[in-house]
Amino acid sequence: MWKNFKLNKFLLLIPLTSLMFCFNSPKNDDEKMQTIMVSVKNTLSYLHYSPKPINDAYSKDVYKHYFELVDPAKRYFLQSDMDEFSKHETKLDDYISQGDLIFYKTTIDRLYQRVDEIDKITQDIFSKPINLQEDETYVFEPKLKKAPLNKQEQYNEWRKYIKYYILQEIESMNSKEEAQKEKKDSVQKYKLKDTIKLQVLTQDQKVKKATDEVKDLVKDTFTRFKKRKKMDWFTVYMNAYTEVFDPHTNYYSPKDKEDFDTQFTGKVIGIGAIIQEKKGNLYLGALTIGAPAWKSKQLSEGDKILKVKSKPKDDAVNVVGMLSDEAVRLIRGEKGTPVTLTVQKKDGTIKDVTMIREEVAIEDTFARSIVVNSPNGKKYGFINLPSFNADFENAKGRNASDDIKAEIIKLKEQNIEGIVLDLRNNGGGSLTEVGDIMGLFMDAGPYVQVKDGNGKIQTLKNKNETPIWTGPLVIMQNELSASASEILAGVMQDYGRAMIIGSPQSFGKGTVQTFVDLNRFLNTEDDFGSLKLTIQKFYRVTGESTQRKGIVSDIQMKDFFTYAEVGERYDDFALAWDKIPGTKFEKLNYFNIQALEKASADRMSKNSNYQLLLESAQWREKLDKEESITLNINKFNELMKQRKTQIEKFKALTKFENGLKFMMYPSELEREKKDEAFKKKSEMWIKNLKKDPYLQEAMNIVSDMGTKS
Repeated sequence: MWKNFKLNKFLLLIPLTSLMFCFNSPKNDDEKMQTIMVSVKNTLSYLHYSPKPINDAYSKDVYKHYFELVDPAKRYFLQSDMDEFSKHETKLDDYISQGDLIFYKTTIDRLYQRVDEIDKITQDIFSKPINLQEDETYVFEPKLKKAPLNKQEQYNEWRKYIKYYILQEIESMNSKEEAQKEKKDSVQKYKLKDTIKLQVLTQDQKVKKATDEVKDLVKDTFTRFKKRKKMDWFTVYMNAYTEVFDPHTNYYSPKDKEDFDTQFTGKVIGIGAIIQEKKGNLYLGALTIGAPAWKSKQLSEGDKILKVKSKPKDDAVNVVGMLSDEAVRLIRGEKGTPVTLTVQKKDGTIKDVTMIREEVAIEDTFARSIVVNSPNGKKYGFINLPSFNADFENAKGRNASDDIKAEIIKLKEQNIEGIVLDLRNNGGGSLTEVGDIMGLFMDAGPYVQVKDGNGKIQTLKNKNETPIWTGPLVIMQNELSASASEILAGVMQDYGRAMIIGSPQSFGKGTVQTFVDLNRFLNTEDDFGSLKLTIQKFYRVTGESTQRKGIVSDIQMKDFFTYAEVGERYDDFALAWDKIPGTKFEKLNYFNIQALEKASADRMSKNSNYQLLLESAQWREKLDKEESITLNINKFNELMKQRKTQIEKFKALTKFENGLKFMMYPSELEREKKDEAFKKKSEMWIKNLKKDPYLQEAMNIVSDMGTKS
């Protein structure tokens, strides 16, 4: 949740001298880092919503979090290193207050030393025959691992790590070979022109090819690591301090802030996907609707990224263990050029996906609607809202509420009898847009309460007295619906204006952030970066926070995320749930929740596709939680074979269609004749809507709610 934050008045309450550290421009990187440390500490202490005591307990949390960020898989530092570092465990609070770099420089210098040594270790591993017939196991789960006791243990850890990625490369070859065989068989069956190139390798050939590939990738990893400046690790160090306050408080170097602004404005030349770090690996986060990653239909949120091939003639770069910003720079490039991602799906299969980079169109982040012709002969409206966008700089710029209003007007012209508003995967945006959208569906009233760090509570109200849609309304959400999405779903639920359906609960982000430039506290022209800072919490009109708990759906339908650890409640440092006094509001009671819930439950219990989807979700999550894997090639291949057999069972999910028919507006049909990109986006959008089982049930529910009033 973002907002424009005016600090001037607020800072009148703070002794400015306490936030000043350096009156002259730093002479070198050390002085710059010292300045940043003290400025971050002061900003956190004075401006954070819930400042923590900077003491030994805080120091211990920072210490633990730092090593989770720097060496999450426990492959770099030896136990002797950790023993040496431990003397600093309760001193990190003093270091940030004083701008002392001793711990940071000691750990990063040692990290670079170990990387040099491990580079030599891996060269030695590759110089000898690698035995894939041994009965060994590779452990994934960091909680089950300890730092290597000595160089021999470290050697064995890296040997197993290398064997695991060789087996993955072999599996990738097997999958490609099988796919090519299927294509060739199909071509021959239908007597088509055979242009399929199929090269069948023996297992020994695959082992050699895979070993050479992994050898090159490991070598490249260390080469890139050594080229990185030590200053780049300083951002990681500072985020160990900030993220212990809460997960949405982060330090951004000038370079990182520039990247954030680029991403936030949507003017990125790339594939349109957020890259996330988790346990030392990179994963695809939310995919931008209409962007190359989304359009490929081969990538999904949660896919593990293994390699990136930036240019057709370049070798693929191994991104395992790489920081996300470095991988993002590999993925970005010139408009119209290809980029290939090698990803591991949740079922363990490995896939190469090639996309053409685009400027991610801002239009794809705006609301869009379509008319749905239901099997019962009635027409309903479907509106997808990807984000609560607002243009604060341009009075004539687009915002979510105006877009939703325009879509409702178009739908009403088509005589629809109910509306489904889709907030799935909507991570939020402008707080004020929530009230304006609420006003499109009901009369004036409070929609959220906001509390600052001093305990001051402000109630925000929608003042619109002329709603334009008062008929049946269903709001769809999932575990990735967050922030503003949760405020809108929560207030519509509290008033009884809409049925909330979808995941058992939404993400649970009930906090407000703003960017604070550190330069504002320093007498210098140098850029010291920014702090994204949590400054407020918001609450429902009932007084309940959405923090951690999110919004509980009226009608609950599980999905792939339900069985995964998705949501604020899984973060150790997330702010707590709490409650404040509710504000006065009048409940509407538009419908009978119990009757609607019972009718839906009856339908879903008989829906075989939905039951299969839940089975698939549970199976995939079980895979994701596996803590180790065999390194014996025969057992590994057998395991992959078993997984593929299981995947066959779930292939029916890809063939599902919900029976709904969609009708575009006449103006859009005219646009399709002139705009090929828009036509393809529309075709893909409708194709996905037809395969959406949750939309099918949403239409059943809005139909059960009765005709419009």
